[in-house]
Amino acid sequence: MGLKMNILLRIKELLKRRNWTIYKLSKLSGVSQSTLSNLFKRNNAPTISTLESICKTFGITLSQFFSNDDVFSLDAEQKNILENWGTLTSEQKKIILQLINNMK
Repeated sequence: MGLKMNILLRIKELLKRRNWTIYKLSKLSGVSQSTLSNLFKRNNAPTISTLESICKTFGITLSQFFSNDDVFSLDAEQKNILENWGTLTSEQKKIILQLINNMK
């Protein structure tokens, strides 16, 4: 299977996971519905900029799009936690993890 088909299958998979239509993806991404429809009808690969818009709408990076691992989206709160995690000392990280584990 070629890269084009893998990209299109991946987009279909991400649409299905979210129970979205091409129309919804179009409205959220700003990529025209005709562009998205033509990708599938003609088995064309999207341009990098189109794929970036699609990925941004799904809340993933291009790297995650092409990854074999499960893809998940983070909300703003989760992103904030991850962005700040790197600024913590190892002791602070340990304390936070203990707190989280005690809350279960």
